[in-house]
Amino acid sequence: MPPSLNRRQLLGAAAAAGAATTLAVPGAAAAHGGGHLHRVPRDQISVQLYTLRDQLNIDLEASFAELVEIGYTRVEHAGFVGRTAAQFRAALDNAGLRATSGHVGIPQPFDATAWQKALEDANIVGNKYIVHPFFGQGPSGPIRDAAVYRAFAADLNKAGALARRAGLDFGYHNHQAEFLRQNGTSKTGYDILTGETDPRLVHLEVDLFWAFRGARDPVDLIEKLRGRIKQVHVKDLDVSGSFADPGAGLIDFGRIFARSKEAGLIEYIVERDDAGTPPRTPADALKTAEVGYDFLAGIRF
Repeated sequence: MPPSLNRRQLLGAAAAAGAATTLAVPGAAAAHGGGHLHRVPRDQISVQLYTLRDQLNIDLEASFAELVEIGYTRVEHAGFVGRTAAQFRAALDNAGLRATSGHVGIPQPFDATAWQKALEDANIVGNKYIVHPFFGQGPSGPIRDAAVYRAFAADLNKAGALARRAGLDFGYHNHQAEFLRQNGTSKTGYDILTGETDPRLVHLEVDLFWAFRGARDPVDLIEKLRGRIKQVHVKDLDVSGSFADPGAGLIDFGRIFARSKEAGLIEYIVERDDAGTPPRTPADALKTAEVGYDFLAGIRF
């Protein structure tokens, strides 16, 4: 489904408008760098393929070709769309894409043998980063037991140590439940996870949307966790608290990206969780990917 020239022009204009809006926020650029504007390096822009999950199931190869046409050179996978790791790598190679990162859950209870297999697949696909995607929700709702978080932090360290031996950089991706205060403590689940994991073994992939939904300012997280936030998920928050394409919602990304060096950021990953969910169509996820890429390529901070 090759993009039309008109659509590219329209989306480029929308991205430029979004960038202009961000720059209009008082102090967003001047606070760091004395008014000198920076940009997101294009080779650090990625897209989380969970955004395109339905579209990839319809036509993996054509969808990869469209991502390349948009401008992407890298992606973050969330599974292999029914292929083996080798078959998925071949499809990436044929399109000219690299899966620099991948979402893979560590086994619970922790199983070193199963995790080693996941690490082998990650190396076949060509990952540099492997990221645990989800924690914090129990059978009856959000986890509020600090002991559960401490046990999981120990498992993250085990997974990170094995990943490091395999030549991979292991990370943790948040949602919103981690930011709940744990019963009987003054700490949130995220405090426990970040405080009890070894920064040499576990970096952070901060989902900016879910951080805001958990009532946490990503700038505060950057100040507290300097150098540890290597990746961010760039998805926007609309006025109803739901998802929006990057640049179309309430989040001031420029204010956050102005702290990129302090954070340790080296990958900006476009995502929208509902991009192919009705009433949106699977093909709408490709529009989200395009809007997101153009927004990140156009924003100045």
